[in-house]
Amino acid sequence: MISPHERAARRAEIAQCCKKLVLSQMAVSLCEEATPRQEEFLLEVFRAEMAQREVNRRARLIARAGFPAYKTLEGFDRRGVKLPSTLSWDDLEAGDFITDHRNLVLYGAVGTGKTHCALALGYAACERGLTVRFFPVTDLVMRLSEAKRAGTVDRLMRDLHRTDLIILDEWGYVPVDHEGAQLLFRIIADSYETRSLIITTNLEFSKWGAVFTDEQMTAAIIDRLAHHGHLVVFEGESYRMKHALMKER
Repeated sequence: MISPHERAARRAEIAQCCKKLVLSQMAVSLCEEATPRQEEFLLEVFRAEMAQREVNRRARLIARAGFPAYKTLEGFDRRGVKLPSTLSWDDLEAGDFITDHRNLVLYGAVGTGKTHCALALGYAACERGLTVRFFPVTDLVMRLSEAKRAGTVDRLMRDLHRTDLIILDEWGYVPVDHEGAQLLFRIIADSYETRSLIITTNLEFSKWGAVFTDEQMTAAIIDRLAHHGHLVVFEGESYRMKHALMKER
């Protein structure tokens, strides 16, 4: 036999479900004539609908993020990754750095796991219901330049502004012209203290100026990234070279 207190709690949850599902409160009114079993069944239906909507929402977030591959931190070799004293793996896995609008610069040689780690953190963020966008930097610069020529760059910037985490992969692999550097700077400046950035790069900060052609702008980019950011260093042999078929005899 259900107690009056338990029944009141159940009806309160039904009312909350109606609110979250954007339904009227008619279901709560109907409970006045329903049996406890009928109320329980209705609540289970609402719970199942909410759970499925959340699954669908996370699938949409992952699809929209633009990840090129599925990656997780499970089984990821962390031995070659040096975290600063201000950052822990628990912090990364829980996504606290995103909540706090902190940035990550993942620095290391080609093939040491930077992109894998960035993708894994992005997937985990989507699973927590956060909005993420992944871009190779050259692709993003091309999109921004095309949007500027088409007069739609502000629309693209507004779209990025609604994102919790932006991942910029292969930062500095290809030189960027002055216009591209200005557009990237706009994203960095717009993200400052409002969202998190993850940047993967094989260039140390001192060489960024050669890529972006403007020392003053480069200094401003580094200043904003570093103020609320962490430098994560990836060392060791390239995973791809280590497991390359061409090395097999």
